[in-house]
Amino acid sequence: MNTNTMPKEDKGLKNRHVQLIAIGGTIGTGLFMGAGNSIHFAGPGILLVYAIIGAMMFVMMRAMGEMLYQDPSQPTFIAYMTKYLGNRVGFFARWSYWLTTIFFGMAELTAIGKYVQFWFPSMPEWLIQLIFLAALTGVNLIAVSLFGEMEFWFSMIKIIAILALIATGLIMAFGHFQTPVGTVSFGNIFHDFSLIPNGWGNFINSFQMVMFAFVGMEFIGMTVAETKNPRQILPKAVNQIPFRVLFFYLGALFVIMTIYPWKQIPAHQSPFVMVFELVGLKGAAAIINFVVLTAAASSFNSILFSTGRNFYSLAKESRAKFLQPFAKLSKRGLPAKALLFSSLISVGSAVISSIPAISDAFVFVTSAATDLFLMIYIMILWAYWHYRKSSDYMPDGFLVKAPKLLVPLAALFFVFVYVTLFFNDSSRIPAIGATIWLVVFGFISSFQPKEAVVKD
Repeated sequence: MNTNTMPKEDKGLKNRHVQLIAIGGTIGTGLFMGAGNSIHFAGPGILLVYAIIGAMMFVMMRAMGEMLYQDPSQPTFIAYMTKYLGNRVGFFARWSYWLTTIFFGMAELTAIGKYVQFWFPSMPEWLIQLIFLAALTGVNLIAVSLFGEMEFWFSMIKIIAILALIATGLIMAFGHFQTPVGTVSFGNIFHDFSLIPNGWGNFINSFQMVMFAFVGMEFIGMTVAETKNPRQILPKAVNQIPFRVLFFYLGALFVIMTIYPWKQIPAHQSPFVMVFELVGLKGAAAIINFVVLTAAASSFNSILFSTGRNFYSLAKESRAKFLQPFAKLSKRGLPAKALLFSSLISVGSAVISSIPAISDAFVFVTSAATDLFLMIYIMILWAYWHYRKSSDYMPDGFLVKAPKLLVPLAALFFVFVYVTLFFNDSSRIPAIGATIWLVVFGFISSFQPKEAVVKD
């Protein structure tokens, strides 16, 4: 069976890169732009929703981390699905994950185009997207270390924005700052407190909204594989997840509801913009637009990194001759051809942006791709369960705590979230699309050989 080792590959990420990428990787536009909508939907209960999903994602990450710790030579975590679940499941997972990340990359490029138009409204979206695509592809082609450096600073910008929000909110609360909507106080959260103010239906529907904010957390596994000491760095990166969730997500949401009574927070306006405008910061909208632009650019930068390595693995494990050129590394030890091909596919974003008539179809595809992440997470836990029963099991490794309880619980939770998608108007059609993909491509995958191709 092919182990997907990557000889001579550039291992240019340092500990500081991985640690900050791990923090910034879980912070995206979902928090900066979507927090108001989440709070409007679930009220103070949104804190509980973030905590629950954060805990389940932590279990999934620990399961993935245990396998990575045992064999850090694998280029992507998808390889473990082939190894422990068989080539047919691995084939489904490999192509599904690659296509999913491609669609997400296109979505982030679209977001970049819209954010840049804030300053240059007459500049065509497709042109903005091509410029950013070319620039970030170049970054990924030069060296892993340059990718790490750029992600380091992208993450730093997002973290500073959240720290600034939390610090501002605390100063306003302790100083009893007066705003047009009242006094800033912790009592704004607990006054007329209701954990589920809008009913169980809205509370449960908020799970799928918050779930999207955590998508991409598994990317930490790929960054760790690009370091020289993965077994030393991996536990630190994964174990920081609960702290990141508690401090950055819950901390930011708690402060927002301290400044604004949660019942008065608009659904479709960024709370970050509102907070900074309240303290008299001129140009708050422009500043937050810059932050969300870097968040989108950071996400797309990471996606390029991921899709290139995933396509390299697909080519390595494929018998198709036309894929073999993509199974080679460049002189710099990078999967350059695989990365360029993934980048070329992403040009589809610029094409879609220039054809308004199919914009709804694009939203459908990207939303359905998000749903596929839930399938990937379930397969990670499934692969982990088989790993525990295999001869590879490392009893003195980076072990999941109480796996017999927590791993099945996390898998059932992801299934539960997926089922809830069918009961929400905005996510029902994408959920149906993702299910069709599962059935159709799952059927196609069943015709693959049981064992993966072995290559020297």
